[in-house]
Amino acid sequence: MPIQPIRIFGDPVLRATAQPVTTFDKELRTLVKDLTETMLDAPGAGLAAPQLGVSLRVFTYHVDGVIGHLINPDLSLTEEEQDGPEGCLSLPGLRFDTKRAYGVVARGFNQYGDAVTIEGTELLARCIQHETDHLDGIIFIDRLDRELRKEALRAIREADWGSGPVPEVRISPHSTFGSVR
Repeated sequence: MPIQPIRIFGDPVLRATAQPVTTFDKELRTLVKDLTETMLDAPGAGLAAPQLGVSLRVFTYHVDGVIGHLINPDLSLTEEEQDGPEGCLSLPGLRFDTKRAYGVVARGFNQYGDAVTIEGTELLARCIQHETDHLDGIIFIDRLDRELRKEALRAIREADWGSGPVPEVRISPHSTFGSVR
């Protein structure tokens, strides 16, 4: 499976709400394989389809030696919270303490359309919340308090990749159901 380039902060696809998967076919299985191979190569704890420029509700994860994926996730979060370091493959080299729910129950589908449930705490819960945020056009720095977010934006401007060329916007051949975000 080919390793794909990861979209960097500033690419409009990272701010778009991803579309639900409706067809569980060979193309979807190829996407899951590409996400997995790219995530492992990076290396990262998770990778969402929009980070490869694909606006579909799919992500992969690699936490505590377990590799998996989830399609069309629906999350139930614990009230208990955790605060800890978080980074993102779309913001290379940057990490900031981010508040998240301590635990999660994530329901969705696997690449074959079978219903699955993933329960996790700590790092797995953080990863699932982070990747689901990507599917909603949310980047983890959006969850930082005002001062820390200012620090993050300053770090982005100063990063080698932060002043790169304006990303190419590609039009999907698939219907966006009237959504232009």
